Amino acid sequence: MRRRPEKNELRTHVIKIDGYSQIKELLQTGEYTTSIPFSVGGHSWAMRYYPNGCRERAGYLSVFLVLDSADAKDVKAKVSFGLLDMDGVTSPTYSGTFEYIFQNKGSSYGFTKLIKHKDLEGSVHLRGDSVRIRCDVTIVTKIRSEETKGIQYVKVPPSKLHQNLGGLLESMDGADVTFQVGGQKFPAHRYVLAARSSVFNAELFGAMKEKIGGSMKIDDMESDVFESLLHFIYTDSLPVVETVMAGHLLVAADRLKLMCEEKLCNHIDAKMVATTLALAEQHSCHGLKEACFDFLSSPSNLKAMKASDGYEHLKNSCPSVLKELIARLLPVELKAVKDIIMSI
Repeated sequence: MRRRPEKNELRTHVIKIDGYSQIKELLQTGEYTTSIPFSVGGHSWAMRYYPNGCRERAGYLSVFLVLDSADAKDVKAKVSFGLLDMDGVTSPTYSGTFEYIFQNKGSSYGFTKLIKHKDLEGSVHLRGDSVRIRCDVTIVTKIRSEETKGIQYVKVPPSKLHQNLGGLLESMDGADVTFQVGGQKFPAHRYVLAARSSVFNAELFGAMKEKIGGSMKIDDMESDVFESLLHFIYTDSLPVVETVMAGHLLVAADRLKLMCEEKLCNHIDAKMVATTLALAEQHSCHGLKEACFDFLSSPSNLKAMKASDGYEHLKNSCPSVLKELIARLLPVELKAVKDIIMSI
């Protein structure tokens, strides 16, 4: 299939917020002021400025791009936002880029946490009580593709699942579990977490389900780090983060895995041990695997495990761990038999 080059149109728009302090006092969290409309790619656009953050993002400055054309539909745009310093240079720390399909008039997307108030105030980005924000918008128009045997008249639109789940993360409609992290509360959806993470699946729907209830507390983790983890779970992408934050995310992910592993070790039962053992094997959770083996050293627990719903899954997905379990349970004097089993 031959494909013609993409036609890109780039337009830069800068808004200047004079009277930053006064506007911050006048508008509450979730309230915004809108820029003068500007045109890109034959469509009208505007920037929304939230001096006290959108939704529950108090303490931050939020900025969004909104599609303002009545007849527009499914407009794909690559958007960059960035704070400008006194010399008009975009800050690499307080800037970011995303791609989004704006479905119709009023569709918007942006950064809920562009910069904290305490980081902005007194910085080079606030001069004379004035803030300038730059927005680069690139509209990508794909010229229809041509195949060797004719023209492709039907084009399947790209999936919007990640955008839909991202919207669910923002609105939190129907949330049924709350995480308490660093003094903040993060509502979430059990089934989304369970579908995206086998660890969350075991924790939220396994033996600990009744003890967890509707709330979970996670200690020794920064709230913004956990928020980035949630963003990844819902959208399969990382938010725009600094290099230091990326390192924190790596540490947090490893720590969260160990915390979940510890909890699962303390809540092993006959109904869930097969599923938990498969989970431990698939995700290299060595401590959890040992805890399962210890639990199954009891003949009654072993028998109950074989009658559980997860046993067939364990046999099919992790046959090697069953061989290791059998070898562990054989008496020491049958070393030769153990060697034969492990070599199969």
